[in-house]
Amino acid sequence: MGSRELHPDPARGGGGASSAPHGIVVGVDGSDHGQCALVWAAREAQRRRRPLHIVTAYSVPIFAASGLDGGYATVDDSVIREGAEAIARQALEKVSAYDVDVSSAVENGDAAGVLLDISRTAELLVVGTRGRGGFVGRLLGSVSSALPAHAECPTVTVPLFCSDRLGESTEDRRVKAEQAKSGHQPVENVVVVGVDGSEQARVAVLEAADQAERLGASLRVVCAVPQYSGSLAWVPAPMDRKALFDDIRVTLDAGMDWLRSHYPRLQADYELKDGSPVDVLVEESRHVELVVVGTRGRGGFTGMLLGSTSDGVLHHAKGPVMVVPDREDSRLADRGRFGPILGDAA
Repeated sequence: MGSRELHPDPARGGGGASSAPHGIVVGVDGSDHGQCALVWAAREAQRRRRPLHIVTAYSVPIFAASGLDGGYATVDDSVIREGAEAIARQALEKVSAYDVDVSSAVENGDAAGVLLDISRTAELLVVGTRGRGGFVGRLLGSVSSALPAHAECPTVTVPLFCSDRLGESTEDRRVKAEQAKSGHQPVENVVVVGVDGSEQARVAVLEAADQAERLGASLRVVCAVPQYSGSLAWVPAPMDRKALFDDIRVTLDAGMDWLRSHYPRLQADYELKDGSPVDVLVEESRHVELVVVGTRGRGGFTGMLLGSTSDGVLHHAKGPVMVVPDREDSRLADRGRFGPILGDAA
């Protein structure tokens, strides 16, 4: 078993998040969404053999008086902080069976800002798709939209829909109805990464390959070409679209050769699909371990697979989604030796 440590108020206690946590960081707020994120993060920390740091954040409300000379008033934060500390303790108890070193901290401040600060040193941030609101305010929900766009490390969002695959339950009637309608779908041991030919997509592919190796999974590189987009609306005939697909396959093949040069033991292939990138990746998320996208793309032959698409996938995915920020990687330097780069999809 790993060690457990609780820092209920780092600002006063001199520890916790202020010591720049590393490893896997998960935001919790006591909601079902947060519980799913916590379980996924604990499993990931155990896979990577990295420490797990649990964070909850709260803000003290400020009230404006109605009178002209009333000014502003704040409430005593002791009750709010105690509730947040209770959530942190419950989270520690929930992951006690995992063989990982765990610490927990309660932060006073805006949750998005707290987690973004932590992303400077963290290896991975994990959050649910939305939270319950209340005293922890924005820890999950709008935060899960803000983090992927601005975090300095990869971010994973875990939707409540996949609670059953994590061994969790929920009383959310909408989610339960959707799960019942979809029925039980076995989860393939596959990591899917969406690409659009940009360098940001290649960075996401490398991160996805690392994740596939950690999971002992295969990698599926998916390129989806929408029927019409800003760059494709001019295509006048089906034959032109066929030629476009042929060109994309050439660069996909070259991209896969490059990927295999860095991951010779990884089972990897690609799929070129006709359709909306959001729809394609959301459907993939139903039955694979993880979907990976970049924070943005350059457009090009697949329009905007990354960028607005990553936001669309986050909002509708049925399984965990990792968003990888743009960053330098020395392995990108030799991509040109394997074939055409312009419009490359891997």
